[in-house]
Order: sequence, then structure tokens, then C-alpha cells
Amino acid sequence: MTTSETSAQRAAGSAIKTISVVIPAFNEAARIGDSIRKIEQFLGGFPYPSELIVVDDGSTDETFRVLCNFRFRGFRLIHNPTNHGKGYSVRQGVLAATGDFVLFSDADLSAPIEELQKLLDVAISENADVVVGSRSLDRSFIEKHQSRFREAGGVFFNWMVRLVLGLNLHDTQCGFKLFKRQTIVPIFQKQTTDGFGFDPEILFLASRRGLKVCEVSVRWSHAEGSKVRFMRDATRMFTDLVRIRWNYLMGRYS
Repeated sequence: MTTSETSAQRAAGSAIKTISVVIPAFNEAARIGDSIRKIEQFLGGFPYPSELIVVDDGSTDETFRVLCNFRFRGFRLIHNPTNHGKGYSVRQGVLAATGDFVLFSDADLSAPIEELQKLLDVAISENADVVVGSRSLDRSFIEKHQSRFREAGGVFFNWMVRLVLGLNLHDTQCGFKLFKRQTIVPIFQKQTTDGFGFDPEILFLASRRGLKVCEVSVRWSHAEGSKVRFMRDATRMFTDLVRIRWNYLMGRYS
């Protein structure tokens, strides 16, 4: 082991005390149990203390009942009686988290939970406040693709994000992002988007606040059962982009 490697490891150890994982869930009864077991097993062998926060956002299926069966150390369940939206649920989880770093992951684990270490390594080595998991930096990491229509839609939406918000990122919508809690909490407190368009708002506000945002390729495999309805939600997400820019121009994030 070289001196530089030892120094890097010491720096990582001093920067990390605890890790929080936040999972938003809405009508995920068919797969949430398997996802939680995978996360539990991974965190059980993780070198840092951790917690898992699952936000059941008013599910109308058996999601809440399935989640109530889990009792392991560090597991916390937040239950919303009614559905508010993915952005609302992620904000709840992040604001409830206690870890030095907070990972937001989709419930289907399209990006395997093991990719957390990759994002954490970048956060430490680059002293980043936000590390965005990306499907677009290197598409060879995609193990199972979405339909061509959805992938084309994702490329178009990313182009709109760049045009409207000026974010120079390849993939704002991948459900796998790591945040430094101390610097990101004020951003989530300003969040106004409750639906699927919350990611660009968080990244836009982080960028405007001068936080360091990095992007890294992650393994990703499309899982069937997405809650996104392309035409309906794409329209809402585009409207969100315009609203975010307008809110900023009007000083509503101050």
C-alpha cells in the first residue's frame, strides 16, 4: 500500500461516519420485499454504520403491509396516508436522514445497490456535494435497455434540461444519486416539485448555490413496471422546468 493510498483511505474514513439510503415507494408490493432484502444484506457488510429509510407514498396495494414485516436495525418506515409524488417522498426521506451521506435509489434497484460504493468513492475523492449516477456517460454500463421510444424521450428531456436550466449533465433522471447531507438539506428545503420532475430542480438549485456536482456511470438494467406515464408525465416535467426557471428569476428560492 502506497503512502498516497493510505492518505486517501484516512481522508475517506474521516469524511464518512454514517450512510443513509432513501427509497420512495408507491404500489411496489410485487418487488419491494426483494429490494429491501438486497439492501439489508449489502448494508450488513458495509464498513460504515447505515440506515435505510423507506417512504411509502400512499400505496393502494400491499406495499405498506410488506414493509411492516421488516424489523432490522437501522430500518425506518415513513407512511403517507395519501399519495403526494416521488419528489415529495424523496424530500421526506432526505430531511429525515441522519447520515453524513444520503443515497436516493429507486425501489426497483435498476442501479444495483452495490454501485453506492462507486458514488461514495467519487464523493470523497472529488469532495463532491452531489454525485449523480448516469446511464448516458457510457451506455456500455446498461445491461438491459428501455424501449427506443423511452430512451429517445430521455435524450430529448435532457436536451430540454440543458436548454431551460443550463445544467451540463448527461442524465438528470437516473434514480440513483448520492448527497452530502450537510450541504444538500438546505436545497431540499427549497424544493417545490413533488412529482417526477424534482431531480432537475434539486440539481439546478445545487448548481446555483455553488455546490460541486459530479456525474459517474453506473450499471443499470431496465425494470418493467415504471410508474412514469410517458406523455402525461413528460408534459408535467417540461412544465416543471419552465416553472423552476421562472421561480428562480422571480427570486422565489431566495
